[in-house]
Amino acid sequence: MAFMAAFMNLIIMFSIVSPCKSLSLNYYKKTCPDLEFIVAKAVKDATARDKTVPAALLRMHFHDCFIRGCDASVLLNSKGNNKAEKDGPPNVSLHAFYVINEAKKAVEASCPGAVSCADIIALAARDAVFLSGGPRWDVPKGRKDGRTSKASETIKLPGPNFNISQLHKSFSQRGLSVKDLVALSGGHTLGFSHCSSFQNRIHNFDATHDVDPSLNPSFAAKLKSICPLKNKAKNAGTTMDPSSITFDNTYYKLILQGKGLFSSDQALLDSPYTKHLVSKFATSREAFYEAFGKSMIKMGSINGGQEVRKDCRVTN
Repeated sequence: MAFMAAFMNLIIMFSIVSPCKSLSLNYYKKTCPDLEFIVAKAVKDATARDKTVPAALLRMHFHDCFIRGCDASVLLNSKGNNKAEKDGPPNVSLHAFYVINEAKKAVEASCPGAVSCADIIALAARDAVFLSGGPRWDVPKGRKDGRTSKASETIKLPGPNFNISQLHKSFSQRGLSVKDLVALSGGHTLGFSHCSSFQNRIHNFDATHDVDPSLNPSFAAKLKSICPLKNKAKNAGTTMDPSSITFDNTYYKLILQGKGLFSSDQALLDSPYTKHLVSKFATSREAFYEAFGKSMIKMGSINGGQEVRKDCRVTN
């Protein structure tokens, strides 16, 4: 627990009570008391080897919760004629599944059959943010793992081309507010994006403009140089923001400068309330961290599955 204590001296910690009565902060107090330490160590060790792990784990949690609730269905392997979520188009770039599998193996060795893969993802996402310099929140636990995973359902994930109305609808369908939308979008401060996710903004934008006029011109020119129209390089792309391995509020500052990478990022300026929140979070890191922690708990409490898997990749 020493490294956790050390980080807590460096960063703001937000203890937030779960809004979901079915989950509990002390769910594994008797059945797996070392759970949080085990998961945190797995995330820390993986991050020491690969600085892209935190962004991957945070995105994995989001993509899991937005389909069938937080039920670890994103971890299931395709089987037979059934193509699983992880093989759906929006998820093919997800990675670091091995971190959850390694954490699960260690948890099983300590407390067999007790802890769901869904809870491990939720804890790993929190630890990933924390290790990247972001806030730490108390994760309510007690989720169950799902038995169903369909690639066809990944079309329900909010896309990088969504406008503000589409974003609002997507989040509200999951019981999440406009404030949750803006706060959770801040997770884009971590990670990398392929050209395909923002190509629409820099080439043939509409009948009048080749480039999205809401883009900062110098930023647009940079993106065009990275992703020329005829570029077919599979891994071409750019970081979500210049500090892409540090969790901070740079994302919001960039949006105000016309440097949001996705259409869905820049769309946060298209309504008075979301624009107000972007400005607030750009000005106050503390306000963003507090809102992000609360919204992660709320998202993480979306109903999930039915069992505790022995292996995160297959149903029991």
